[in-house]
Amino acid sequence: MKKILIIGSQGYLGSRLTDYLHNQGYHCVGTDVGFFQYGVLYYPMNIPTLNIDAKNITETTLGDFDVVILLAGISNDPLENLDAERMYNPTREYAKRIAQICKKLSIRFIFPSSCSVYGVAEGVVDENGETSPQTHYSLNKLQIEQDLSNLADESFSPIALRLATVFGISPRMRFDLVINMLCGMAVTQKQVILNSDGQSWRPHLHIDDACQAIKSCIDWDYKDGKLMILNVGKNDNNWKIIDIAELIASKVSGCELSFLGESGIQDADNLVIDRKIQDGVDKRTYQVSFDQIHDLLPNFNASWDIEAGIDNLIDQLKYWELNEAKFKQRDFYRLQQVEYLNRTNQIDHELNIKW
Repeated sequence: MKKILIIGSQGYLGSRLTDYLHNQGYHCVGTDVGFFQYGVLYYPMNIPTLNIDAKNITETTLGDFDVVILLAGISNDPLENLDAERMYNPTREYAKRIAQICKKLSIRFIFPSSCSVYGVAEGVVDENGETSPQTHYSLNKLQIEQDLSNLADESFSPIALRLATVFGISPRMRFDLVINMLCGMAVTQKQVILNSDGQSWRPHLHIDDACQAIKSCIDWDYKDGKLMILNVGKNDNNWKIIDIAELIASKVSGCELSFLGESGIQDADNLVIDRKIQDGVDKRTYQVSFDQIHDLLPNFNASWDIEAGIDNLIDQLKYWELNEAKFKQRDFYRLQQVEYLNRTNQIDHELNIKW
């Protein structure tokens, strides 16, 4: 039985991944600093969890593991009063250091990156296409990939998974991801509010397909001596945001589609607004090819299309009795939670914990 360390096990993807891998017969151990530990829609499987900041992971920490999955990092930006370089530089540093330890100990290293590294793209872009990160978050992902590429050699073959925008149910939800947010609005408020004109393209990925891709990489005997970069998603799941919103609104009786800034449409809780969108236009727009992962990664096949995934998510949110108060809980929104921790002096500007 392979022993897996999930660094960042109490986040949105980490909480679902631990359940998924456990059910597939793997021995999972987590490590997490607990920024989002209380943002629980339902409780995940209880796994052994080390209370170690990723910055402090050592050879001793990693010595017993066959695979390391590095999920820990900053999930979004920009953050108020927090300098981007001071936040992101440490994440790049610990990612490189953990990868170096994995190389030394012959541990498989899997890094979930992001399709957002493409930023703005003409046509459909594949892994060989030009990257154009538009945020510090995306740039950080690309920099970590570059560091991994420099580390790779005949003794170390890391894998970077450029995930499409993930959606779907998880014990610790993220309602700041587009499909999750719009489904949450529809179920709890009978209203879908867009913070832009919705004309931007995005690729979307069901969380179970993300988990399946990671599992397939755990099992894959990849040893080519270079960084393997794979876009993770499904070609049919490149959709415009406006089309996603219209579909979700049609799924809930009495639900209406509105746009932030229209007469009477407010964001009193500061949850819908996106600081990267100016004058109702999101300049980030990209469509992504997912041919390579289906050609190269053994036993992987993204099976969830957008409509089936939305139907399932709406059903799950109703099953877990999501209401408006729960939907607006700060812990489900990455920017708001990290800013709160900083304002209340629980973390410093480099996200070091003070408790």
